[in-house]
Amino acid sequence: MSGRRKGVISGGRKGVMIAVAIAVLSVIAIVVLTRTMKRLPLTIRGAVIREDADPRKQLPVAGAEVIAFGPDGLPAGVTKSDAAGFFHLSLRRGISAGQPIKLTFHQGDYQPLTLSEPAGDWLYVARLVPIPVEKKVEPNTPTVAVANVRVRYSVKTTTTADVGSAVKTFEVVNQANVPCQGKIPCSPDGKWKAAEASQSLDAGEGNEFRNVRVSCIAGPCPFTRIESDEYSRGGRKINVAVLNWSDTTTFLIEAEVFHPMISDLTRNSYPVVFGRALNFTLPAEAEGLSMEADLNGTPIVFPFGPALCLSWADCTVRIEQGKTKVFRCQLKPGYRF
Repeated sequence: MSGRRKGVISGGRKGVMIAVAIAVLSVIAIVVLTRTMKRLPLTIRGAVIREDADPRKQLPVAGAEVIAFGPDGLPAGVTKSDAAGFFHLSLRRGISAGQPIKLTFHQGDYQPLTLSEPAGDWLYVARLVPIPVEKKVEPNTPTVAVANVRVRYSVKTTTTADVGSAVKTFEVVNQANVPCQGKIPCSPDGKWKAAEASQSLDAGEGNEFRNVRVSCIAGPCPFTRIESDEYSRGGRKINVAVLNWSDTTTFLIEAEVFHPMISDLTRNSYPVVFGRALNFTLPAEAEGLSMEADLNGTPIVFPFGPALCLSWADCTVRIEQGKTKVFRCQLKPGYRF
């Protein structure tokens, strides 16, 4: 009895010691994790947009310089907003969540802005007030009216021309009622001697077969089977293999021959205008972009090169999901819609 009690007491002590050890290790892990998290730089994210009572005119502000200052007033990080107005920056080490920071925003076409916010995983939205255009235009300078704006672009499209047809017959030579005796090929039930035959066709360079049909047209057709189908999907080269376990049969293969051609399809898009900005989107495959507009009643075509240069507007582009291109053009001083 005494030995059993000592064993129980000893086992209990071991359990307590293990539990204490686990608790101590957990506390140590929490402390280490907390210190590590404190050492990692804090990243903040936000968006810079145009201040306007009309939500449709609260356009993204690209190229805005964003500077963060820590609680001590010293710079803590700097970045710029992208074409969508988005910005993110990593604050210098030592600034933790909840501490007060200042964010300043500068962009030449807008009034500077300073926000005082706590640092953390927030969505910071900066609304910049635009500088009135009249202040940046020379006095007594007439404005140019921009009207009837349309965007022209092209996309690659594939068209096909029916250039002919292909017709060919082939025979599967065999004799009926000959026992197979295990000599391949045999009928599906393994009883009768069979024969195989195949036929291939080539549509030629740059062409492809479509609507391919294969059929038995003569002989004991019920005792045949298509063994290999390399024709139903079409293509430049097609092939069919047939099994016949009766007398000789004749097959017919027919198809249309098409020639695919790639050409440019021109399309037009009409931008949406809000205030002094116009917006439009283009598919990922759009090429040869140009913009047409009437300037003081005179129709003019403006090539829209990679630099997105227009004499009457400043344009930006961003790529959305699916590689859709989103364009925004802001009128330059001296122009109006």
